[in-house]
Amino acid sequence: MRAVRFHEHGGTDVLQVDEIDRPDATGHGVVVKVHGAGVNPVDTYFREGSYKPFTMPMIPGVDVAGEVAAVSEYVEGYEVGDLVYGTGIGKDHYGGYAEYVAVPEDRLAKLPDGVDPVAAGGAGVAAVTAWRALIDHANLQAADVCLIHGGSGGVGHAAVQLAAAAGANVVTTASEQYHDRLTERGADTVLDYRRDDLEDAVIEASGGGVDVVLDHRMHEYLQFDAAVANTGCRVVGIGEKDPNVGFTQSSAARSKDLQLTMMSMFNTPDLRIPLQKVAYLMGEGEVSIDVAQTYDLSEAADAQRAVLADSFFGKLVITP
Repeated sequence: MRAVRFHEHGGTDVLQVDEIDRPDATGHGVVVKVHGAGVNPVDTYFREGSYKPFTMPMIPGVDVAGEVAAVSEYVEGYEVGDLVYGTGIGKDHYGGYAEYVAVPEDRLAKLPDGVDPVAAGGAGVAAVTAWRALIDHANLQAADVCLIHGGSGGVGHAAVQLAAAAGANVVTTASEQYHDRLTERGADTVLDYRRDDLEDAVIEASGGGVDVVLDHRMHEYLQFDAAVANTGCRVVGIGEKDPNVGFTQSSAARSKDLQLTMMSMFNTPDLRIPLQKVAYLMGEGEVSIDVAQTYDLSEAADAQRAVLADSFFGKLVITP
């Protein structure tokens, strides 16, 4: 089978398509014929070496979706032909940039009828991160006002839909070209993140302040989050572009009893739980993953460059 691998850390030029043996279904594994493998920034971190994979050469790709091709004798609940999706691979197991991948059963869930497995290939990191942030960590409740920074991104557009499905009043930010699409996905208010009066606009749109914030750029927005927060606001940080993260004026956060949680999807105790919840919502049409562009295995380097540099709505997906 064909698989993208990197034999050493480096730039996108270390990615190459190799011909290797198809994996077997051993232990508690399920072999999946890949229909789609989401491209995530974390894939590039493993490739360039800031995050260390457990084995080399490594097949990148944390996300996968497709058709069950083989099932280990120790696995129950899956049959050949089932459509599944999963996440959490590409670190200590070979990833999804391949024609077939062996996935531990505790990182998989079945897809409901009618869900596109190519789009579902981009769901894992985005939707599970959004679920963990909003539901598990922020305890998002119906009628909460939820601010989602960067609503057009992979996590962002999944989070907008999850928050809307939970009954929240959703305020999000994005480039103006994506405003209508986010409104269609359930956002109540969409604001251009570049506007000079963004803080005032969020406070006005939220009716005085927000109850939950999903922040993917903590180096830039933590103090902003404190400024627009209601008392007791729950802020969940999922990323930053500068390791120097903090408040420039901590009193603004303390005065509102701000609760700050920083999270990584890889710490999810049981990935099956959010995967199953999101699968149900995808089956009900409450959550859909927008695919901005697909790439062949031979175009993996282009995909990894694009995921860090380009502006797009939703997800980029490898389709072997």
